[in-house]
Amino acid sequence: MELLDNIALGLETALSFRTLLFCFVGVTIGTFVGVLPGIGALAAISLALPITHHFDPTSALIMLAGIFYGTMYGGSTAAILLNLPGSITSAVTCLDGFPMARNGRAGVALFLTAIASFIGSSFAIVVVMGFAPVVAAFAVQFSSYEYFAIMLMGLVASSSLSSGSPMKGIAMVIAGVAIGMIGTDVTSGQYRFTFGLSGLSDGVNLVAIAMGLFGIGEILANVGRKRDDQAANPVTLRSMMPERDDWNRVWKPAARGSVLGTSIGVLPGVGATLSSFMSYIVEKKLSREPQRFGNGAVEGIVAPEAANNAATQSGFIPTLTLGIPGDAVMALMLGAMMLHGIVPGPRFLVEYPDMFWGLVMSFWVGNLLLLVLNIPLIGLWVRMLSIPYHILYPMILVFVCVGVYSARNNVFDIYVALFFGLVGYVLQAFRYPAAPLLLGFVLGPGMEEYLRRALLLSRGDFWAFMERPVSATLLVASALMLLLALRPLVKVLIKRRRAAVPG
Repeated sequence: MELLDNIALGLETALSFRTLLFCFVGVTIGTFVGVLPGIGALAAISLALPITHHFDPTSALIMLAGIFYGTMYGGSTAAILLNLPGSITSAVTCLDGFPMARNGRAGVALFLTAIASFIGSSFAIVVVMGFAPVVAAFAVQFSSYEYFAIMLMGLVASSSLSSGSPMKGIAMVIAGVAIGMIGTDVTSGQYRFTFGLSGLSDGVNLVAIAMGLFGIGEILANVGRKRDDQAANPVTLRSMMPERDDWNRVWKPAARGSVLGTSIGVLPGVGATLSSFMSYIVEKKLSREPQRFGNGAVEGIVAPEAANNAATQSGFIPTLTLGIPGDAVMALMLGAMMLHGIVPGPRFLVEYPDMFWGLVMSFWVGNLLLLVLNIPLIGLWVRMLSIPYHILYPMILVFVCVGVYSARNNVFDIYVALFFGLVGYVLQAFRYPAAPLLLGFVLGPGMEEYLRRALLLSRGDFWAFMERPVSATLLVASALMLLLALRPLVKVLIKRRRAAVPG
């Protein structure tokens, strides 16, 4: 009965005209910001934050939250149509979404991502409604040992992100971790691997790497390629509808992605990026036809989209109930609440029940609005594919440059994006996957930080990782996955050794 009373309180707040207006404004801005490559939720919320001083705290928080999860919906659009991730969390959607667009199924891909996003968000909202205090209490039990172990497992598993040799995937992960070490050492304050370039003192810009690898690299690889006329066909509601086989492939990946995304989203400091990559890995491992992934597999877009949207919604749990932001965007949301004199924490649910439950119920409203907003716009987005390449490519480069520059207002980042565009072109030429490199770059710095913190607590004793059940289980799982990935190499070495032994 208490839960029903809280839901009624939340609906009363979320369904007021003022709140509905702010929710609609937030999700609309978020959708269009998500479509623009490289801008992201962080920049959009930063620009909107000063305006919220004139609003009441509940309306301000609902609008900013709408911008946040709205970008998750919109981020897949450019990833599918142009191979440009609108946000880092949608980078993995490029792997199968863009091939679907090139096969003339862009409308189906965008329709399924909207459905998967709604499923993932809905599952996470139910968890937030019923289990927010319990889940938050579980998440706070994770220490540096567990965080290091789960990130290491994510890096080892990411070697199978793309089709091809696992050794190439591992090499890309290591390259990504190495690039992530560039910049200022957090512990000592010393510059590392900057090669005397002041532009690298704060590290390599994540947006520049993603835009370069997936956007500029794709342009360089396809300059001079003739357009596939099938990709530019007009989109009708009937053509957007998935086939029966597609529907059969949607539900299980969406469910697994929702659970995985919600579970990872509640962990502070992990965020939605890991959840989208991990869900893709899980689906590829479970599939009976793993060779379909990377060539337009429906599961390859449904699972990551469900996961990153679920992680976005569940990320509010540690932020609101513990005052611990899960990522930079959540930290900004936390700051917005503090500007209005509201301090999130264990007492937040008791002291501000109307705000908490109003926000939670606005998630339902916002996601329904996003579903209604996104599906009719699919035809408009797909029409971008009919733009001639000699016009489309310069437009993409302009969007890339604007997005990269706006992230840190640094011209040097544009040169970084151009450099990684060349890197992406070379990787495509030699069939090296770019996604593991990006994940290695994202998780590498955090993994190093948690490793140092854990060793500081254990006074340099590595065995402390094995004394904690969760971290020990994750490390053993990582070791087994690494052995499976290296199995082809071991077989080759054994074969060569046998051939070298006379007789």
